[in-house]
Amino acid sequence: MTDEKQTARRSQAWFGASGRSGMLYRSWMRNQGFGHEVFDGRPVIGIATSASELAPCNAHLTGVAEAVKRGVWQAGGFPLQFPTMATGETLMRPTAMLYRNLMAMEVEELVRANPLDGVVLLSGCDKTTPAMLMGAASVDLPALMVTGGPMLNGKYRGEDVGSGTHVWKFEEDLKTGRMTQEECFFAEGCMARSAGHCMTMGTASTMACMAEALGMQLPGSATWPAVDSRRTETAQAAGRRIVQMVHEELRPSHILTREAFENAIRTNAAIGGSTNAIIHLTALAGRVGVELAPEDFDALARAVPTLVNLMPSGKYLMEDFCYAGGLPAVLGELLRGGMLHGEQITVTGRGIAENVADAERIGPEVITGLDAPFQPAGTGTAVLRGNLCPDGAVIKQSAASPRLLTHRGPARVFDSPESYHAVCDDPDLDVDENTVLVIRNAGPRGYPGMPEVSNVPLPTKLLKAGVTDMVRICDGRMSGTGYGTVVLHVAPEAAVGGPLALVRDGDPVVLDTPNRTLRLDVDDAELERRRAAWTPPAPQHAGGYAWLYTQHVEQADRGADFGFLRGCRGFGVPRESH
Repeated sequence: MTDEKQTARRSQAWFGASGRSGMLYRSWMRNQGFGHEVFDGRPVIGIATSASELAPCNAHLTGVAEAVKRGVWQAGGFPLQFPTMATGETLMRPTAMLYRNLMAMEVEELVRANPLDGVVLLSGCDKTTPAMLMGAASVDLPALMVTGGPMLNGKYRGEDVGSGTHVWKFEEDLKTGRMTQEECFFAEGCMARSAGHCMTMGTASTMACMAEALGMQLPGSATWPAVDSRRTETAQAAGRRIVQMVHEELRPSHILTREAFENAIRTNAAIGGSTNAIIHLTALAGRVGVELAPEDFDALARAVPTLVNLMPSGKYLMEDFCYAGGLPAVLGELLRGGMLHGEQITVTGRGIAENVADAERIGPEVITGLDAPFQPAGTGTAVLRGNLCPDGAVIKQSAASPRLLTHRGPARVFDSPESYHAVCDDPDLDVDENTVLVIRNAGPRGYPGMPEVSNVPLPTKLLKAGVTDMVRICDGRMSGTGYGTVVLHVAPEAAVGGPLALVRDGDPVVLDTPNRTLRLDVDDAELERRRAAWTPPAPQHAGGYAWLYTQHVEQADRGADFGFLRGCRGFGVPRESH
């Protein structure tokens, strides 16, 4: 990086142009009331916002954008806000994950096509954060992430309730008669009582922390609640900082190195983060040419204990995490244990170790130390291999039942999540507590979009009998707010002929998490006979984006990105249109 360049900025190809072209660019901008002085060569900063009332986690980002603008003006830049799509998991069907790649493509093209020298990315829900990072990485203009912050803690009858995590609990309580429908309606409002994303350590909170651990977000900014005034202060600081990043030419390619991803993977283990981080980090790495294999997530995390006592693996929520020291306290603890690359540069222009040098663990019951961790090393996400998942599968050990991490049981197979839901309340359903529920055709191509459906509820008859967990296996994903002994991301998926497509009712399934294996105890010759008889499912879409998605999406072990979007295409000035 260098000090401010003497050469013209990228935006000057538009606003500094002479003749008719320059007149057109400047005059149309002036219809918004901008004076001629804003075209003097100062950095033009885009503020990409996914604010949308259809994405509740992101609805408040319009106010956050105003704070970023103030910071940009303060630092001598010219801020220009623009909207992007919002991929809110709470409302979008069939799944927001279907549209992550579309949003990444939109962000990339909007940034490249417009007269911008840098960009601030405003995200909230769990897909908007990786989508924006992926798009920005493929352009490689100076970029800085500002996530919108978690909701305040949910409160119901004197106890804290977590978004997502308590949805599964309340559903079980409804089915077993421990809660009435009226009580459930009341609890809904108690669970979501402010603007912001999930306040559990679900995927939204995880990806906010990943953005900070990667170095793409200002220190401490991942955890401030959405309605805390310091969230707005952070946004204003981001506006000031992005202008300096343009002067320094500090770009994502300088920050998103192999070492940054190793820092993020270890941090994800320490916070008890979502398994979805594996999918998103792998896709982002593909944009900057960093190779990540599924085993990297296992190998890098094995020596890292879980330090953060948050739902769904623990007791507390993001508001507690923030006030206990937030992510800087976790990073500081990992650095003291020699587990992070402390010199890895971040958006501050400094190394991550310097960023958190003064961080404190204020709440030791929320953020534990390496000497007495919340959960010991080796309880993070495990990557499995075997004849049922030759390209890998994952299981979140900290959210699973220890007794089921080693298990052998007969398969009960369902060809879609919907086919399971249609019978899960049947008192005569042929399952018991040893059964392994296999849900297939929920992968990237098969659903399409790899939805968060893998942690299907237990059969009602078993819930009423007191069963609290079962082994479930799926080629889809699970919400980061979910829990249970669930094997996810089975690759290759059933829809492309992966071994999951060959499983039949009664087949013995063997899960051996300590030895990182998942296999079907059926001889190879029988599996080959089944494979020869297998036919791929008929295409669901003949056109449109869903068709494009199914034609080009890669498997879970590759991050479920589009192959043609991997890599960085740069920020060259588009050809003039006038």
